[in-house]
Amino acid sequence: MRKGRFRKSLARSAARFSESVSFDRRLYRHDIAGSVAHAAALARAGIISPAEQKKIQLALREIEKEIASGKFEWDQSLEDVHMNIESALTKKIGDTGAKLHTARSRNDQVALDLRLYIKEEIKRTSAQLKKLQRAFLALAGKYVDLVMPGYTHLQRAQPILFAHYLLGQVEAFARDSERLDDCFRRADVLPLGSGALAGSTIVLNRELIARDFGFARVSQNSLDAVSDRDFAAEFVFCLAMIGMHLSRLSEDLIIWSTSEFGFVEFSESFSTGSSLMPQKKNPDMAELARGKAGRLYGNLMSILTTLKALPSSYNRDLQEDKEALFDSVDTISAALEVFSEMVPQLKFSRERMKAAAADPQLLATDLAEYLVKKGAPFREAHEIVGRVVSAAIARRKKLDEIPLVQLRKFSKQFDADVVRVFDVRRSLAARMAIGAPSPKNVKAQLKSWRERLR
Repeated sequence: MRKGRFRKSLARSAARFSESVSFDRRLYRHDIAGSVAHAAALARAGIISPAEQKKIQLALREIEKEIASGKFEWDQSLEDVHMNIESALTKKIGDTGAKLHTARSRNDQVALDLRLYIKEEIKRTSAQLKKLQRAFLALAGKYVDLVMPGYTHLQRAQPILFAHYLLGQVEAFARDSERLDDCFRRADVLPLGSGALAGSTIVLNRELIARDFGFARVSQNSLDAVSDRDFAAEFVFCLAMIGMHLSRLSEDLIIWSTSEFGFVEFSESFSTGSSLMPQKKNPDMAELARGKAGRLYGNLMSILTTLKALPSSYNRDLQEDKEALFDSVDTISAALEVFSEMVPQLKFSRERMKAAAADPQLLATDLAEYLVKKGAPFREAHEIVGRVVSAAIARRKKLDEIPLVQLRKFSKQFDADVVRVFDVRRSLAARMAIGAPSPKNVKAQLKSWRERLR
């Protein structure tokens, strides 16, 4: 690139500072695929002959095999993955290889590589999410009748089915899948043919390239096409959201694994010990997932900040999008792999969860709704039950141990049928609104999700 315009070589410090091949080499398959498609377009345009196209394609496939086998020698002085592959191609087939870059810039080349890479990673991440969702469904089927306390503010609130909690995780990861699907649409745009920023006087059939490549659309503005990284920022955002959901799940599991809760035990395969305390069994995988959420957020902020004040068209700053992108992909891929294997090995204590759910205070809202059904305004019923709870605490009694005669001092609307309020199973069965945790609803959701993820 420097032979025409420049008389001096790049300073060594500048070369070290500006190289990207140390990390963008992972785009080699996508770069080669783009070059094969570009060669076909050049042949259709009459710039190279069919024989030259075939020669280029065969040589590129040889280079791809060399890279995959680890035999390829990367040269940092050639800056990036694109120039390394082009240089190797020219060494193999001479001047024919030098024709490949006709009507193409590294600007539209890297934009294409990134889109191909992200489309591929979206599909892979979506498959990993579905695997994790299936693991939760299997657990939900195993514990379909187990009752546990639902919590707000980490305080016991109302009874739910444990399967309802697990299905809540499935719902969260479903939103992640939907976001990825939506992101795929914006990544699925062909930028090749945009050149550096203004296309080329050598007109290629971009719609045919898109069709051959499996792109749904062709970019409509060459200036925007080479500088657009919205799809990359959006993808990293999607990965950060997955990380957030894994972090919240991890927080639940970490708390529940404490001796104070005793709801869950991690398998030895996904636990670590202490360097000092022999008795310890630590939930390190969940803690690491919780910690890595911050790393994913940092990667997102890195890309957004890089894009924040760039002038229109391509700028070298855009080189900085890749390390954050690659790190987020690697982080989420590893986390989803771990959780898909870890979740099926979790052991939940039916006894501890049932005992916690047996607390009659969990049915205080049901008691207020009992009064509402008798005709009391809800705010009045709420206040009455609050005073009943306060009295029970003062007398060191459970809520269901207050005699009817005492209850009637708080409200004449309490009657003998009030004892039915304190039947947890009856309470759950009555929660029939869409999305509520009745056994009937939960079993229907289990069936629905199994069909959707089949």
